[in-house]
Amino acid sequence: MSWLFGINKGPKGEGAGPPLPLPPAQPGAEGGGDRGSGDRQAPKDKWSNFDPTGLERAAKAARELEHSRHAKDALQLAQMQEQTLQLEQQSKLKEYEAAVEQLKSEQIRLQAEEKRKTLSEETRQHQARAQYQDKLARQRYEDQLKQQQLLNEENLRKQEESVQKQEAMRRATVEREMELRHKHDMLRVEAEARARAKAERENADIIREQIRLKAAEHRQTVLESIRTAGTLFGEGFRAFVTDWDKVTATVAGLTLLAVGVYSAKNATAVAGRYIEARLGKPSLVRETSRVTVPEALRHPIQVSRRLLSRPQDALEGVVLSPSLEARVRDIAIATRNTRKNQSLYRNVLMYGPPGTGKTLFAKKLALHSGMDYAIMTGGDVAPMGREGVTAMHKVFDWASTSRRGLLLFVDEADAFLRKRATEKISEDLRATLNAFLHRTGQHSSKFMLVLASNQPEQFDWAINDRIDEIVSFDLPRQEERERLVRMYFDKYVLKPATEGKQRLKLAQFDYGRKCSEVARLTEGMSGREIAQLALAWQAMAYASEDGVLTEAMMDARVQDAVQQHQQKMSWLKAEGPGPGYGRPPS
Repeated sequence: MSWLFGINKGPKGEGAGPPLPLPPAQPGAEGGGDRGSGDRQAPKDKWSNFDPTGLERAAKAARELEHSRHAKDALQLAQMQEQTLQLEQQSKLKEYEAAVEQLKSEQIRLQAEEKRKTLSEETRQHQARAQYQDKLARQRYEDQLKQQQLLNEENLRKQEESVQKQEAMRRATVEREMELRHKHDMLRVEAEARARAKAERENADIIREQIRLKAAEHRQTVLESIRTAGTLFGEGFRAFVTDWDKVTATVAGLTLLAVGVYSAKNATAVAGRYIEARLGKPSLVRETSRVTVPEALRHPIQVSRRLLSRPQDALEGVVLSPSLEARVRDIAIATRNTRKNQSLYRNVLMYGPPGTGKTLFAKKLALHSGMDYAIMTGGDVAPMGREGVTAMHKVFDWASTSRRGLLLFVDEADAFLRKRATEKISEDLRATLNAFLHRTGQHSSKFMLVLASNQPEQFDWAINDRIDEIVSFDLPRQEERERLVRMYFDKYVLKPATEGKQRLKLAQFDYGRKCSEVARLTEGMSGREIAQLALAWQAMAYASEDGVLTEAMMDARVQDAVQQHQQKMSWLKAEGPGPGYGRPPS
């Protein structure tokens, strides 16, 4: 607006500059000349076509405004606009300076980037040059090594050739020496032979006379010896024959000697069998509670405690279903009363899956009734071959000598008590089975027979005829599994942790709830598998750094045990076992 009012502010806006120059007036502008005449001449300069009317009107408006009462306000407004323009110019100047600085910094950055690229390229070139020089050095070193190796091989070849030449020369020398020595020996032997032959020819008469004298002397000595021996034997035999007392005594002595030798042999055999039946343990018996002399000598204190121990509960430590528990308790009471009354024992067959407590109950039954127990395995009979019959008779002879009565437990009885009609059984095993049937044909008051099997359908019919009681041991249900888990948890984990003698601790969690949960997860597992699971908990605690058994550790072992049980069941299903074998419940 400053040009409108004819005001020109300085750089600082303090004074007004001279007014803008007006263009020179053209002729006829104020005199009212004919502007539209056609004879008007062309302008001579750039101001010739300028119309000053607008300027005049602007000057007139400026003079009116100057005399107006708003002139001062307009002047202030113009000054403020001029200041705003100056500030904008200054800000643009600063922006330009900032842009210049930014351009300079960008140039510096680009120069630095270029320098860095240059240095990187120089570094890469140096590295490439260094690698190339290293490659050349390595190649030179390898060439030197090859040259050195070739030189060494050449020297070694020359040395070997030299050694071979020396060895050939030495061998030739030795062979020459041996040849000369052999010739010398041959000449010496030949000379000695000629000298010996000459001496023998010269002394032939003397040598023949010596030989003849030695032969005559030897013949005379032999004849005299034979004559003397015949004379002595003849006189002795004549004296023995003529003396009847000597003949009678000799015959009686020889007879008594023969009788003594025969009696001593039979007596020794009988005494050995008696000692073996009374004191020894048969080879088929793997474990027994019966006291033997060697065991009494080795462990006198333990044997004394066993002899002085009281009868135990038949179901102590045995977890069974209520119905099965009632039935086996009746068997235990009947067996105990049978022993007290010295009556005949009944034979029992226990069948079911492995690990369901058959062997454990047999031991508890013997201890409850006050009897001795002996455990044999059917798998030990077949490998004995022809010795099986003798071994079987020894077992029953040994069992018959027990004063307290013997419970003979045969585990895996189906291994040798199979049906005799099948072709799979050998003649030796058939003879052993016949011996077993012969010794168990009648009930005995000396021993009680308890058989255990996973496949009772393979028994010979004569074996089934000798069984008085058949008991089925099934897999534990959830109630029995919970009792088993609690019992083994208390035995293998809780007691060692509370006694403080072992490196075992328990974390804080609900033990009862955890046992119930484990019983629910271990469906289909036997009592032996649950006992193994409790031992796995104990082993995991021992393997940890601090010896603390946590709930997570128990869960991990339970999961592993369940997976292993499922794997075993899949193997069993693939084998296709017959009925009666341990299978998971449906």
